[in-house]
Amino acid sequence: MNKVIIIDDEPLAREIIVEYLGHYKNVEIVAHCNDGFEGIKAIMKHKPNLIFLDIQMPKINGFEMLELLEEMPSVIFTTAFDEYAIKAFEANAIDYLLKPFDKIRFDNALNKWLQQTEGINKNSFLQNTVKSNDEKNRIVVKNGSDIRIVPVNEIVYIEAYDDYVKIFTNDTYFLKKKTMTYYEETLDNTKFFRTHRSFIINLQHLTRIELFEKNTYIALLKSGKKIPLSRNGYLKLKEFLNI
Repeated sequence: MNKVIIIDDEPLAREIIVEYLGHYKNVEIVAHCNDGFEGIKAIMKHKPNLIFLDIQMPKINGFEMLELLEEMPSVIFTTAFDEYAIKAFEANAIDYLLKPFDKIRFDNALNKWLQQTEGINKNSFLQNTVKSNDEKNRIVVKNGSDIRIVPVNEIVYIEAYDDYVKIFTNDTYFLKKKTMTYYEETLDNTKFFRTHRSFIINLQHLTRIELFEKNTYIALLKSGKKIPLSRNGYLKLKEFLNI
């Protein structure tokens, strides 16, 4: 039996999916969720084969919710917004149902999934996920069982850490399974600067550039943290700051 979870903040949308799934004997709905937080808990508990996922929801959006999962189920997006469609397909989503959708369109999506023999590769999915406006303004992180939304203006710097990055604020840091290139492309490049292949700084925390060794420089932050500057990073930062 295939286990399915429906995650959508609109009761009517959930009811429609329940009705359409009622025609499939090999599918069991194990949970209905109003938002991403409920969705994460339900996925961890039930380990579904497939989720129907809205994108624009309260608290955290659908893409942010997916980033917090340890094991990735197959995903069919259900949303009233068409702006994410192309990126969702690029991210290997099974399908993208634009509300309001009829049963024929729904059946096509579900049958596409039923015919597949392999699930979505999590890393491929997350690396290609659309960079929404939410992601430019905040980062959703998981610390044990706690989930925290970090406004980007609270970020002091980001450091590469194996297959993760460390996102530092004034009082702590968080691990996130993303690449430095991802954040270099996502964050506002007028506020965040990649000084080195392993570091991105928030320019609001930069106090000065100092000579470290011969022809080697560092960026000194307000906290006293010294961030390496590659030769190319040093030249680009000088040009950016007009110094």
